[in-house]
Amino acid sequence: MNHPPSNSNEPARRVLFRPKEYRELTHDDQEFLATAYEKALEAVKLNITPKGFSACSLEHNEYAGSDENYRSVWARDGAITAIWTLDLDDQEIRAAQVATFDTLMSKQAPNGQIPANVRIETGEPEYMGVGGIASIDSVMWIIIGIAAYARETGDWSIVDRHFDGLKLAMDWLGAHDSNNCGLLEIPEASDWADLFGFSYHVLYDEVLWYRSLVCFADILEHREEVELAKERRKQADVVAKLLVKKFWPSTAGGGGPADGDSEQRFSFTDTQNSLGDARYLMAQISPFSFSWRCDVYGNILAYLTGLLDKERALMTFRFLWGVGANEPGLVKNLYPPVQAGDPEWRSYYTVNLLNLPNHYHNGGIWPFVGGMWVRYIYKLGMKGLACRELLRLAELCSRGVSHKWEFNEWHHGQTARPMGKAFQAWSAASFIRACHDLHVDPASIS
Repeated sequence: MNHPPSNSNEPARRVLFRPKEYRELTHDDQEFLATAYEKALEAVKLNITPKGFSACSLEHNEYAGSDENYRSVWARDGAITAIWTLDLDDQEIRAAQVATFDTLMSKQAPNGQIPANVRIETGEPEYMGVGGIASIDSVMWIIIGIAAYARETGDWSIVDRHFDGLKLAMDWLGAHDSNNCGLLEIPEASDWADLFGFSYHVLYDEVLWYRSLVCFADILEHREEVELAKERRKQADVVAKLLVKKFWPSTAGGGGPADGDSEQRFSFTDTQNSLGDARYLMAQISPFSFSWRCDVYGNILAYLTGLLDKERALMTFRFLWGVGANEPGLVKNLYPPVQAGDPEWRSYYTVNLLNLPNHYHNGGIWPFVGGMWVRYIYKLGMKGLACRELLRLAELCSRGVSHKWEFNEWHHGQTARPMGKAFQAWSAASFIRACHDLHVDPASIS
């Protein structure tokens, strides 16, 4: 396959498609993936602005009321889109990656907080989520994203010019470990699920905290601050052990399978042993309550970041596959959804009708999580199944309200109909990254 030169505006892609690995793909399947890949690239480029990646195409969506905040460079959306497009050799996309990080770091608060978003037209930062609470995961995604950019591109200048800010951001995050237990204490609705009731020790946020510590250790090593890097890696190891012990209930006493550590101090079993043996990491734990629901996104993220071992991840997959969490589309972010009248229900779930059952963060289908689901299955060693799920993800992304191939923000958890903004940046980027991880390069299909 002939690749365009590196100075071309067309993205250069690796030779990824390996027909021998995917003999079950028909020619029509291959052509469909080829179309999906090209449409995903187009969707990503619809979100390029001078200040970085927008969350969704500014041209193809309507904005009213609180929706005006979509006209922003978002920290989590932008960082994730940047990370998942790092494989592309494309000048326009590369410039948007850098602009995203520079825009958000330029508006860092004196206390170290990185804004949740920066308005594209005005440059005005916003530090809060929808509920007026600090957006904690936004800070972690920027740290993770800048480190990933430097590692992938070899351009560490972005780290050097933002190092003081990154160090301050890590200090701001660490202050959320208010009781010195090793994990962060997360206020309610202060992450990507900004109208959802998880709080205190939240699986998704603790996984990101672990990853932030690892990434900042990489940054310190690059700067030859070896001892400080060792301290951060030691801290990350503590977080990893605590996560398994607290979020994976087990009657075995060691926190689950393949765990030879008999230390019981931090085991959730001490207070909630009636749960028995888990099949997944629990969504949220506090001294006063817990959520037994499966945060699908958080569990997938834990395995893809290397925090969770393969044995546990396989148990989680079998559970999710068995209950049909990937039906009718890929894949619900939460299983099962919270219903009105459940102890976990909040009255604000009806705000803008967003978090009704099977909506939005309450069991909605998110294509960006679907791309991670595909990669999760592939990493578990089920290549054929991962490929079939990739085809289903492509079909989901092809749907739209006004256009075909809308790469929608989210879909209804029961009908799979698109309900969010069209041409969502991280939905398209997730599909691209899944293709790369599976060694599926549609450009090589004859």
